[in-house]
Amino acid sequence: MNPHPHDGTGAALDFTALPGVEFSALAVDIDTGRTLFSHGPDRVLSTASIAKIFLLHAALRMVDRGELSLDERLRRRPSERVDESGLWYLLQQDSLSVFDIGMLIGAFSDNFATNVLLRRVGLDRVAESVAELGYTDSALHDFLRWPRPAGAPARLSSGTAGEIADFMARLARDELFDAAHSEVLRRWLGAGADTSMVASAFEPDPLAHYYYTRGSWVWNKTGTDSTVRCDAGVAMTRESRVAYAVFANWEPDTDRVLEVMPLMRRAGEAIGAYLQPEIYGAAHPAGEDD
Repeated sequence: MNPHPHDGTGAALDFTALPGVEFSALAVDIDTGRTLFSHGPDRVLSTASIAKIFLLHAALRMVDRGELSLDERLRRRPSERVDESGLWYLLQQDSLSVFDIGMLIGAFSDNFATNVLLRRVGLDRVAESVAELGYTDSALHDFLRWPRPAGAPARLSSGTAGEIADFMARLARDELFDAAHSEVLRRWLGAGADTSMVASAFEPDPLAHYYYTRGSWVWNKTGTDSTVRCDAGVAMTRESRVAYAVFANWEPDTDRVLEVMPLMRRAGEAIGAYLQPEIYGAAHPAGEDD
C-alpha cells in the first residue's frame, strides 16, 4: 500500500519527512475499523499532558463506583501550584468541585487542577485504571512539578498513538462508562481550547466548539512541551466518526515546532477529506508504513 497517504489538498502526509522528529500516528474509522493513516502506532513517545485523560477516566470510575462525587469540593495547596498551563493559578477561588476541576483540565490542561485532583485520586488508581483498559505502553507517570527533582520520572506521560486512539474510540462508543459519565468526559475534552494541531484543519472556534461546525464536530486533548506536540481525539460528521492520535517528539535543545505543526494540520486535512470530501477534496487511498 502507499506508504504516504495524502490529504485532500494533494500534499503528501509523510511522517518521515522531518529527520530528527519521531512520530506515532493513527487515524481509524470508529464504526468500520478502516485505517485512514498509520505510522508507528505502537511506538512509545513522550506525550506531555495527553495522559491527563487517564486521570479524568480514573476519577469518573471512582464516581461510578460511589467513591467520589462530582460535587465534592477540593481545596488547592500552595505546594501543588504549577503555572503556565491552565487558569486556576490566576484565580482567587481556593476550592472547586471535582466537576469544575475536570473541566479546567479538559479545557485548559490545567496543571494546578491536575495536581489537586491527582492527590484525591492517587497515581496508583490512575495506573490501575490504565491496566483495566488493557494498555501497557501508555501511562501518567507523575504529578506536575518543576524543576523535576532527582529520582523523579523523567517525563510526565508517555504513550502510543494506537492505545490513545483506541481510548478515544471507546469513549465515543460509550464503552468506558455508561452514557451519562461518557458525556461528562466528552464535555470536559470538548471544551479544550487548544485546536492548534490536528484539529486546526477543521477551523473550530477555539473557545466554543462542542457542536457541529460546517458539518463536522471535533473534541480532543493535546500535549505540549519544548520537545513534544501531541493531539488525540475524535472528528465526526453525522454519518462517520474518526478516532485519531498524532504524536511528535524531537531532540532537546532543538526547536522543530514550525516544521511539525503544518504536518499535524495536514493529518487533520486527511481526516477531513475522508469525512467531508465536498469540503476538503476527495481522499486518496490510505496506507500504512509500519
